[in-house]
Amino acid sequence: MSSVHSCARALARWQRPRQLQHAWRLQNNMPNNTFSTSSVLAGNRAIVYNTNGDPARVLSALSFPELPPPPPNTVNIRFLLAPINPADINVIEGVYPAKPEPDVSLSQAKDHPLFVGGNEGLGTVMDVGEGVVGLRKDDWVVMTKAQSGTWSSAKNVALSDVLKVPKQGLSEAQAATITVNPPTAYNMLHDFAHLVEGDWIVQNGANSAVGQAVIQIAAAKGYKTINFIRDRDDVELLKQHLELLGATHVVTYDELSDKSLRAKVKTWTGGKDIRLGLNCVSGKTTTLMARLLGNNAHLVSYGAMSKEPLSLPTSLFIFKNLTCHGFWQTRWYSDKSLEQRQELLKTLTAFMRDGKLQGPDHEVLTICGTESDVSASAKIRDLVARLGQGMYGKKVLLRVEEIA
Repeated sequence: MSSVHSCARALARWQRPRQLQHAWRLQNNMPNNTFSTSSVLAGNRAIVYNTNGDPARVLSALSFPELPPPPPNTVNIRFLLAPINPADINVIEGVYPAKPEPDVSLSQAKDHPLFVGGNEGLGTVMDVGEGVVGLRKDDWVVMTKAQSGTWSSAKNVALSDVLKVPKQGLSEAQAATITVNPPTAYNMLHDFAHLVEGDWIVQNGANSAVGQAVIQIAAAKGYKTINFIRDRDDVELLKQHLELLGATHVVTYDELSDKSLRAKVKTWTGGKDIRLGLNCVSGKTTTLMARLLGNNAHLVSYGAMSKEPLSLPTSLFIFKNLTCHGFWQTRWYSDKSLEQRQELLKTLTAFMRDGKLQGPDHEVLTICGTESDVSASAKIRDLVARLGQGMYGKKVLLRVEEIA
């Protein structure tokens, strides 16, 4: 794990007068009466936007005062880490099905609603309101409400919107990333095909956070995986990394296009039908991957990174009885009871404690409490611009400090 930018360096480089902050807001079409200034004596900061668009243009840092005491059945939490997931970028762009609600506590004008970025995150309880049972100060919690706005230093949340996670045996990074990618992997492995030890799975996007979780959970269950990735300069190192996680075979998309691969796969599997395919790419590579599936297999799609349609030969449906599904973890949470969500969290926590599921390879971007809103805005915009270029290589976790 590494940290992006030093807070000490940032302080020396980015201190700016209030007049420049006001000018920056006007230049970026953000009315000054919509945002509080970073001259707040003490308090918090959030990464916000007031319109959909390119995150590298519309995201801004906003200072706001310390939280008041929590109302009944709510808790005040301080966020420790919050991932920047691809879906978060899509939400800001306005192309994701789940839409966030404006944060009314930050919007000072009705005609200028503000949205706080982030869907997933780990917080520590600072204060509990009347009627709160099961949580106390310093407990760790994760968000269960979609689009909660986790890119912030602190937030007041309803008790029903969080779940307690244990501190023992989990790192901050593991806990902060436990509600989206690992459950997506676990549920896709368990909800569609009845797999037993020795069964085979194919997946694309295998080096993604979900893909790596699939590899590890499958290995722990005794399932064998064939994993497809994009070719790159360090592809052999990536293959070795995925194999260390438990991948049975790792193959590039270029190799997938070679007709000889189908014979290799039959040799690997001993002719056993591949029961499950997991797709986050779509396009031509998924068409080729689907041809490797056996009779009565299931193809589960949870993404379309290629931004190309999913195209499958009719013969797979007629002669192999292929079944296709879509999976969205947000829908899973909305359809399940609190007890079922808690049970899933308990299961994933056990995997992590036992060393069967590692946290993602990551780095931390710290928005320092000593920085101005202007410098913090520049830092987050620079990061999302680089993320938008693809193949970043690591999960980025955001840490927004309280204002010093």
